[in-house]
Amino acid sequence: MSGRIVIAGAGSIGCFVGGLLALGGEEVVLLARPRIAEEIGTHGLTLTSFEGWREQLEPTRLKVETDPAAALADAALVLVTVKSGATAEMAALIATHAPPSAAVISLQNGLANAAILRAALSNRAVYAGMVSFNVLHQGEGCFHRGTSGPLVIEAGAPPLVAPHLDIIAHGDMAAVLAGKLVYNLNNALNALSGLTLRQQLADRRWRLILAAAQDEALAVFQAEGIQPWSLGKVPVTRFPRILRLPNVLFRLVSRRGVRIDASARSSMWDDLERRRPTEIDELQGAVIAKAAALGLAAPVNHRIAEAIRAAEAAAAGSPRLDPAALLRRRS
Repeated sequence: MSGRIVIAGAGSIGCFVGGLLALGGEEVVLLARPRIAEEIGTHGLTLTSFEGWREQLEPTRLKVETDPAAALADAALVLVTVKSGATAEMAALIATHAPPSAAVISLQNGLANAAILRAALSNRAVYAGMVSFNVLHQGEGCFHRGTSGPLVIEAGAPPLVAPHLDIIAHGDMAAVLAGKLVYNLNNALNALSGLTLRQQLADRRWRLILAAAQDEALAVFQAEGIQPWSLGKVPVTRFPRILRLPNVLFRLVSRRGVRIDASARSSMWDDLERRRPTEIDELQGAVIAKAAALGLAAPVNHRIAEAIRAAEAAAAGSPRLDPAALLRRRS
């Protein structure tokens, strides 16, 4: 990639991906909130992974901006990594400050972000993307990758290359984003549990709830004629059956799936702990809305969404629910 790459919304994913692109020799500008900009200016970036590697970028190797006009000027490519609720706002900033020739790639959770960007940036090339792995901000400029998986970008987008990143192009991003949404339905359950991902998925009671939520999502995608893309060897459509297995069998089968760091947690858990709005409307909320439009029911996703919204309102971090509380509500 030749030219400036702007990370529009340098949080956990943005700092991790942007840092690796800079490590690979790209000209990268991180558009960040003042708190993150100050942290990176003091500590630089430390990027680590469950695989064991560690990369350090000193503050002098990074360009961080808090002013959108300064960051987006002369951009050749904009990677949008803001939370989904801020997509329209970021689109307006790109329209105002980025050159008309700048391409835009959404690297966000949810199904609708690329469409929102295209509607606001109709004269620009806009592409969908999907980050399949988890990144946790550990403070002092350290961002840790806790799960395996590639970075998937819509075919035809400007090519990206970075160390430690498996970047692939795909021609059917609707299928890719649908598959990611099925995975991401666990974000809320992990946030409600207060456990690490490994601990939570080891508890069959949590897995039973996730399986039911995924069943509802898969029914929606089937009705829409979408076959969700599978990130690993196990087809997404088999997930609910695997999640319902007894613990011993689940441990055996899950070894073929995504690798998870012992300390990994979901980004929604991080949002609750930091008292930030979550992306529940783009995850469980998307299933609920699509189900309603198709005349289908999504009671499990409704219940999960209600529990997350209650936790947001309480502003006390993860409620550390016992899964039986959600199971009882379903009955």
